[in-house]
Formats: sequence, structure tokens, C-alpha cells
Amino acid sequence: MKLNRFDEVPVRTKMRAAEVSWFCDLCGGDTAYLGTIDGERRSNFENCSNILFEAERLGYQNILLPTSYIVGQDALAFAAAVAPRTSRINLLVATRCGEVHPPMLARAISTLDHILEGRLTINIINSDLPGYKEEGKLRYARCVEVIEILKQSWTSDRIKVDGEIYKLDLPTDPVQPYQQNGGPLLYFGGISDEAREVCAKHCDVFLMWPEREESIYATMKDLSARAARYGRTIDFGLRIHVIVRETEEEARAYTTKLMSKFDAAQGLKLKNRTQDAQSVGVLRQNELRVQADEDGFVEPLLWTEIGKARSGCGGALVGNPDQILEKINWYMDIGVRSFIFSGYPLLDECRLFAKYLLPRIPQMSMPMIQNRIPKETPVTPLTTGILK
Repeated sequence: MKLNRFDEVPVRTKMRAAEVSWFCDLCGGDTAYLGTIDGERRSNFENCSNILFEAERLGYQNILLPTSYIVGQDALAFAAAVAPRTSRINLLVATRCGEVHPPMLARAISTLDHILEGRLTINIINSDLPGYKEEGKLRYARCVEVIEILKQSWTSDRIKVDGEIYKLDLPTDPVQPYQQNGGPLLYFGGISDEAREVCAKHCDVFLMWPEREESIYATMKDLSARAARYGRTIDFGLRIHVIVRETEEEARAYTTKLMSKFDAAQGLKLKNRTQDAQSVGVLRQNELRVQADEDGFVEPLLWTEIGKARSGCGGALVGNPDQILEKINWYMDIGVRSFIFSGYPLLDECRLFAKYLLPRIPQMSMPMIQNRIPKETPVTPLTTGILK
């Protein structure tokens, strides 16, 4: 189905520009060949920080720091270590609800937000805690309460929660952020009905994984309508891999190279390491791959084979710069305002995307556009506020 590219979904950010982000390898998996373990590209501090610093140098606006109980770097700890060495790029730090006691999570986020002087965004993750298999009702109740605690930390004098999981009454002096007008933006993803309600009611950016054009559009229309019922508007983001080369033939040839050492058993083992390997969203990515043609394409430019070796986002845009740009423009025309790109190996593909596409995309910083970063140093207990 060919959509009217000017039929835009109502979004919070009216400016036709995008927050273009890259992906950092905190959870392992960076490789030259999908479905293999690459000992030369370990998820250690050196490799991860090199990716982040290169993304900043090349002009990306943000970078996703993912989280999972897997060999690699803890997102909050890594962000704190690299923050003083950055000056322009925002950090999108993932946090799984329940792993850290919420008031202490709010305090850690406040600390990091001050170090970065507002260049911080938060990716809220709702999934099983490592070692547990939990009912969805419990997970979503905990997720909502954690979000409420964070938002009260950033907007109120006290944290007051009398929930199913947390019962708190605390002052907010220890957790006040650097960012104003609501604190750090919350990014959230998930295709279940419960996940959509959480984002529509509580969060700022709904993150999607690759799907057919009509499915992406339908999801955005649904989330926008849900948010409107709460008197809100939200923005939309797309987490997707990308392979861009001078010609479409070269880009498609690279997909063959990426899969040239693939072993199905090893790929499945790598995919199942993470907490979200059996989530509704990952199962949807699996379904998309089943619908693809013999080369793995489910629609022009959208290649689905990456999902054979990793959970989460399982699709990639594949083509020449003009083709990929046309697709990005289509997403922007319907209201997507944030992109989180990646490719394998991460450092090499980060450079190629910057070479061929980054200068051609109108960019913006989401926290700046949403008026979260003050023009002058805010008055907080960690700056010039009166200490009690």
C-alpha cells in the first residue's frame, strides 16, 4: 500500500527535522559477520567509547546506550564514565524498571544530567528482571510506578507514591535534574496494548522497530490517538539498522557478506541471550522475516535477516544514498522525529552513514527542541540552590 507521504500523524515536534542517533555496543554483538562471536570487537570500555566518540565527532545528535544482563558495559556506569569527555552529543541511556530502587535511580539520573548539562535522554525498558519470569501485570504496574517516581522527582517538591509495588514519601532535593520543564525526555517502545498505553499516557517518544510502511503508519496513528485521549501529544522514533553504499548492488552484496559465516544454531544462541528475546516485539520481527522474499526483503529496501542473530530490531534499510534518503524522508513526512541507526561493524558503518547521509538530513536535538535544556545554569541543590 502506497501511503500519501503528506498525511502526517499529529506529533509534538512540528519542525520537520530529525534527531539522528547511532547505537553503542554496550550489550555485545558488534561483528563483521552476523551470527559469529567477534573477539576483535568486544563490548569493553575501549570499543564502546570509541564508537561513541566517533559518533560525536561525525555530528550525530544522540547515541543509544542499551542495557541487558549480558557481557558488556552497564549503561549508567558507562554513561557516567564518558560524560565528562563529551561536549555535544546527547546520551540515550536505557534503564530496566525495577533493577535500581527508583529514588536511587532518580538520583543517578540527576547526577548524570548535571554532568552532561542536560544532554541526557532516558530509554525506559519494561521487561523481566534478570533471573525472573514475571507476569505482565506486575511488570507494567512496576513500570508505571517507576515512571511516576521519576517524573515527580523532576517536577514536584516531594515524591508521593502509594502503589502496588512502591510506597514512598520523600523530598526531591536529592533527585532534582539539570533539565527543566519536565526533566529528561522518556523514550519507550513496545507493541502490546499495555505498552502503547504506558507511552501514550506517560512518555515522550514512542520507539518503533522496522515494519512495513502501512504497519508503521497504523502504529503511529494509534499511539497519537491514545495520547490525545490523555490530552497529550508525543513524538515517534525508529530504531533500525542501515547498509548504505554508493550503489544498490554494492549494498545488497554487503548483506551477502554479512551472512556468509552465519550458523543458525550459533545465531539462535546469540539471539536468546537477552531478556527480551521472546517479547511480543521480537516475535513480530520474526514474523516479518517469514514474510520476506528469498533474499530477505519484506518490502523495497527493508532487509530482515539481521533478526536471525540478534533480538530487538531485526531489519535494515539497504540501498544507495538517494534510496535510503527517500525512505528517511518518507518516515519524516508521516511524523517520525527520531532515528536510531546502526550497522555492522558499528564503527565502520557509523562512518559510512555519516559520509553518505548525515549532511543531507535536517537535524535537531530533542531536549533542546522540547525546551528541556535551560539557557542558563538552573538553580538546583547541585548548582546554586539553597542547601537545606
